[in-house]
Amino acid sequence: MRAFGYVRPRATEEAVRAAATPGAAYVAGGTELLNLMKDGVQAHDRLIDINALPLNDIQVLPDRIRIGALARMAEVAAHPAVRTRTPVLASALLNSASPQIRNMAAIGGNLLQRNRCGYFRDSGFPCNKRQPGSGCPAQAGHNRMHALFGGSAHCVAVHASDLAVSLQALEATVLTQGAAGARRIAFAELYRLPGDSPQVEHVLRPGELITGVEVPTGALAARSRYLKLRDRESFEFAVVSVAACLTQRGGRVREVRLAFGGVAPLPWRVPEAEAVLRGRPLDGPSLAAAADAAVRGARPLAHNGFKVELMRRALTGVLTELGRQR
Repeated sequence: MRAFGYVRPRATEEAVRAAATPGAAYVAGGTELLNLMKDGVQAHDRLIDINALPLNDIQVLPDRIRIGALARMAEVAAHPAVRTRTPVLASALLNSASPQIRNMAAIGGNLLQRNRCGYFRDSGFPCNKRQPGSGCPAQAGHNRMHALFGGSAHCVAVHASDLAVSLQALEATVLTQGAAGARRIAFAELYRLPGDSPQVEHVLRPGELITGVEVPTGALAARSRYLKLRDRESFEFAVVSVAACLTQRGGRVREVRLAFGGVAPLPWRVPEAEAVLRGRPLDGPSLAAAADAAVRGARPLAHNGFKVELMRRALTGVLTELGRQR
């Protein structure tokens, strides 16, 4: 790890000004950034420690919950309002990493974690995310954990955050502060597909800081669930995951939102499957039609074709369980 400077601002505006320096990066829990720096995957001239900023509160409002970017994952997952009003969010957090990491990792940092592609994380391999134009060895290499949707010839890595999948289904809003002022970004617009620029992963501007997340509440958010399928029970990233929110009326689906993890470079929303389900009972034919719609357009690689059936089964299972709730 090369030498770097360190500052600890006390105000958000001060942090944003410090981030205007080329080569600067924010650090909170450090569970992601420091590992990347130690491994030589990222290097920064200055780290801006934002832990002193007043961004760790959890505010419960009539129609939403506002979560500060420095709130720790464990704290948010344990909050009574989060557990009862947005159970999919609490479950996604509890299915993330390990208890030790959840105690340290911040919400904002979780959303900006890098992908878990082994080629990206090993500086001995070329990678278009680390060095644009160097190539993507995952295309013809070991790609069991890689994308079915949204990848390109330049990158097929998947997004790693469980939290992000739940926030996609909840249609959350990301709050930011930058040199040009505050912004509100619809969660669906936060991340970018790789295209021919896989090194650009989100729409945040240089030095822009995530300050919080707003999560809508209500009947749809309250009847929600997160299902994560992984190779081992703990401290493992999703092979496939699904976040689902559902309301019914008269035995038929009134509204539904579905998002998948482990299958795309960003949390993958499937509006076609949602449209299939609206107005229909949650019976076998409806679930099969939704599963067909969810996997339509999948482009399996040499080693990850099994994820297609896994997606179908995960979707069927989580919707069946939600349909039993009253």
